[in-house]
Amino acid sequence: MIESSPRATKIVATLGPASNSPEMIERLIRAGVNVMRVNFSHGSVEEHSATIGHVREIAARLDRDIGVLADLQGPKIRIGTFAEGKVELVSGERFTFDVECQVGNRERVGLDYPELVNDVAPGDTLLLNDGRVTMRVERLGSSTIECIVLVGGTLSNRKGINRQGGGLSAPALTSKDMDDIRTAAKLEADFLAVSFPKNAADMYMARELMRAAGGRALTIAKIERFEAIGNLEEILLASDGIMVARGDLAVEVGDASVPALQKRMIKMAKGLNKLTITATQMMESMIESPVPTRAEVSDIANAVLDGTDAVMLSAETAAGKYPVETVESMVRVCLEADRHDALPFDNEFLNRTFTRVDQSIALSALWVAMRLKVKAIVALTESGSTALWMSRIDSGVPIYALTPAAAGRRRMSLFREVHPLSLDVHSKEREQVLLEAEMRVLQAGVVEHGDLIVMTIGEPIGKPGGTNTMKIVKVGFNH
Repeated sequence: MIESSPRATKIVATLGPASNSPEMIERLIRAGVNVMRVNFSHGSVEEHSATIGHVREIAARLDRDIGVLADLQGPKIRIGTFAEGKVELVSGERFTFDVECQVGNRERVGLDYPELVNDVAPGDTLLLNDGRVTMRVERLGSSTIECIVLVGGTLSNRKGINRQGGGLSAPALTSKDMDDIRTAAKLEADFLAVSFPKNAADMYMARELMRAAGGRALTIAKIERFEAIGNLEEILLASDGIMVARGDLAVEVGDASVPALQKRMIKMAKGLNKLTITATQMMESMIESPVPTRAEVSDIANAVLDGTDAVMLSAETAAGKYPVETVESMVRVCLEADRHDALPFDNEFLNRTFTRVDQSIALSALWVAMRLKVKAIVALTESGSTALWMSRIDSGVPIYALTPAAAGRRRMSLFREVHPLSLDVHSKEREQVLLEAEMRVLQAGVVEHGDLIVMTIGEPIGKPGGTNTMKIVKVGFNH
C-alpha cells in the first residue's frame, strides 16, 4: 500500500512501554511509520520476539512493508547508584568516582566501567547525564577519580558519562551486544544499529557476527564518538549506512559542532551510496505536549533538506504521551519539506565514471526521468541496489521498487524516495513481467493511463545484480 501523496523521507519510530502493544503498533503504521526501532538496551529476548512478531503480523495484514531496526546497547559507560536515588551537586564542590563504592552519596558514587580510571587524566572534562552536569578531573587514584564540579545539578542513578573530546577505550561490541546480534539474526531484523563504533573494524566485526548467525540485516553505524568523526569515510565504507546520533555526539564534540557535522555526514554518505538516519530529540517536547515547537519543525525540515533517508523518534514514541500524534506531525513536516525543488545535478553526472552496467542503467534512468518529467521510475530489482543508487540523488521523482522478496522490500523501506511493491517475476517471460509491472503500479494508484514512466530491468529476468535495460513506457498503451 502506498500513501496517497508519496513521502520521500522515511520515519523510524522507537517502540517502548507507550507503543509496543499490537493496537499502538497498528496506529503507528497507519500514521506513517516505515521502520520500527527495537532498543536492545531494554527488555528480554522474549519481549523483543513478541514485539517483532506483532510488527510482522500487523504489517502483513495492512499490506505494508515495515522494516525492523535492532539497536544494540553498546558500551554505555554509567555511574552506580545513590542511597536516595539521586543527589544535588553544587558548582565548586568536590566529587569522586570510586570503583569500589557500592552505594553513592553527595561526595562519591561507584562506576560500572572501572577502566575509566585509566582513560582520563587531570584537566579532562567529564560530562554526565547528557552534558547537564560537568566536572573537571583533579586527581587520580588506583580506583578513584577526584573531580571539581563545574556545572552542578541533579545526578541520579545509572546516568552515563562521556569524556569531552572522546578517547575512551571501551570496545564497540560488548558480550551482551554479541549475544544480541545473534538474537537479531534469529528474529530476522532488517537493520542492525551498532552503538559507539570508533573505526571500520568495529563495523566489520558486527557484520561478520550477523552473517555467521544467518542474518542479512543492513548495518547502521551510530556516529556518537569523537573518534568516529575522523574515521567517518572508513566507517561508511564498512557499513550500509550511518545514524547521526546527535545526543552522545554533542556531548563529546560540543553541541555547536553538531549541525555542520550532520550536513557533512549526510553528504558524504550519499556520495558513497550509503543510508542515513538523523536522530535524537527531533520532537522531544512531544513527550509531554500534543504539538511540536517551531524549532523542532525547523530541525526536521532541515534534516530532510540535507537529504537524510530517515528521521527517527526515540522517547517520543517509546515513552511519550502522544506517540501517534508525534508521527502524524513528523509526516506533515516531511511532506512539506519534500516539496522543495530538487537540486540540479548535471555536473555530478558529467564528472562521474561508472564501472558497473547496472549502476550506469540506474543513473541513466534517473537522468531521463528528470529530463522527460516522467510520473515515476519503476525498478524491477532483486537486491535493491538499483533503487538505492537512484535514491542517492535528490530527483523529486518517486521510485517504485518491484521485487518478490519480502526481506528486500523491508530493507528498501528505509531508502529515501523508494516505495517497495511486491511482484512475482520468477518463471515468466520478459514481456509478461513488464506488462505485470505496469499493471502493478496502475493498481497501486501511483500512475494513471497515459502517464510516462521509466522502467529498469535485468536480463535474464530474476538474476541479482543484472539490471541492464531501461525502457520508457506510456502507461496503458503497450497492450
